[in-house]
Amino acid sequence: MILVRSLTFTLAYYLYSTLVALAMIPLFLAPRAWVTSTLTWYGKGTTLLLRLICGIRVEVRGRENLPRGAALIAAKHQCMFDIFGSFAFLPDACFVTKKDLMWIPFLGWYATKGGMIVVDRGGHSTALRKLVKDARDRFKAARQLVIFAEGTRKAPGATPDYKPGIAALYRDLEMPVIPMALNTGVHWPAHGVMRYPGTIVFEFLPAIPPGLKRGEFMREMETRIEAATNALIAEGL
Repeated sequence: MILVRSLTFTLAYYLYSTLVALAMIPLFLAPRAWVTSTLTWYGKGTTLLLRLICGIRVEVRGRENLPRGAALIAAKHQCMFDIFGSFAFLPDACFVTKKDLMWIPFLGWYATKGGMIVVDRGGHSTALRKLVKDARDRFKAARQLVIFAEGTRKAPGATPDYKPGIAALYRDLEMPVIPMALNTGVHWPAHGVMRYPGTIVFEFLPAIPPGLKRGEFMREMETRIEAATNALIAEGL
């Protein structure tokens, strides 16, 4: 039964995504906010498909830890739904994404139009400076900047590997960082078509105040995210 529901969802999801991608073409001539608003409804539609077809509900915890307007969010990353799902509950999300994805038709085009921040992983210090510069620009519009602190997807329970991008933003922007834990990979694995029923949880944790030294900040962030994520994974099994 789970396999049948998973296959049905996969077909419905890709059909839905294709229709949305085609319907968004005229938005290339519209303001940027129209694109991000449409992505919000796309995220809500995907969430609805998960619930109706797969029996997967989505819960957001810790909203009180998320300020209104501009926010710097350091998130765990387990599957593609971390992006689409977040659009559904963040007012004006801006994701840090790798340059390679910009070559994908529609995805790359709408990411560019939506003002996402593109990072060249091979750029090292130059890439970090550009990341900080772009982040300052996005915060002028009071957006919620989400960076996957490990830089790539990690299977639930995998050894963490946090990258320096978030530390550069924390230091140079002098903003609090809001850690975000999740258990998406339990129900939507990064690979394959299986979708397992239960509750996907996105949890915003209390903000880490600015001013900590780099090592102290990285340890605090990793400790909070990993502890909360492991608790959510155990809850979802």
